Amino acid sequence: MAEENFLTQQFEQKRSHLRAVAYRMLGSLPEAEDAVQETWLRLARSDTHEVDNLGGWLTTVVARVCLDMLRQRKTRREESLDGHGPEPVVASAGSDPDQKMILADTVGLALMVVLEKLSPAERIAFVLHDMFDISFDNIGTIVQRSPVAARQLASRARRRVQDTEEARSADRDRQRQIVEAFLAASRGGDFAGLLAVLDPNVVFRADHAAARLNAVADLRGAEQVAAAFNGRARNASPALINGAVGVLVAPKGKLLVALEITVEQGRIVGIEAIADPQRLATLDLQLLG
Repeated sequence: MAEENFLTQQFEQKRSHLRAVAYRMLGSLPEAEDAVQETWLRLARSDTHEVDNLGGWLTTVVARVCLDMLRQRKTRREESLDGHGPEPVVASAGSDPDQKMILADTVGLALMVVLEKLSPAERIAFVLHDMFDISFDNIGTIVQRSPVAARQLASRARRRVQDTEEARSADRDRQRQIVEAFLAASRGGDFAGLLAVLDPNVVFRADHAAARLNAVADLRGAEQVAAAFNGRARNASPALINGAVGVLVAPKGKLLVALEITVEQGRIVGIEAIADPQRLATLDLQLLG
């Protein structure tokens, strides 16, 4: 009984770390929780008397569990979260400490989307080495490859991540130029300037909370949207919203509305206003300086 209590205590101390590892590998909190639970079951069934580094042992086990889950997902030809991409990790003021630790320790959604494109072995090698500094000897054991092959997996994954991030960065720069031109025209009451960055068939939509603030839920066409934003945006700032450039409206520093902006061929084709607190809480937000 004393040994069982000791293992339980040790496992609980590592739970947040294991959950963060699993989330980075799987991109899904429910699946990460399942992986951590399976790791606990394997610990309970194992003889750990000769294990010198229990934390390392647990990390290896949760990595193997995640690798199996990724392979099963690929076999079923299913993407994480039914093809909707990785879910954001959200911690509100009332969240438990473990959840807040995951939030502080996890990667952004943009990188998680890139990780979804890697093979299971590439993803495991990249995450364990580049994010958790696990040796290639240990990674090779997990993915059943030699240390040299594990290093090659991580290197190949790293190149794919870097190439994707460079392309994403260039695209974000173009988006930001258009969004900033839109905000400048809006603040300055420059109707012609607004028309210049709006697609003729641009669509504006607002959720129920944003519609109450603006007294409008849907607008279609550049002239209607330009008229709605003309002379406004004084409390608005460009920001990354789930990895794409958008706008945050935060008077006196309090977030009121997020504008998700879709840009195609150099013009804004869609604007979605989000003000519902629950929806705002699910967004990965980062102000652009």
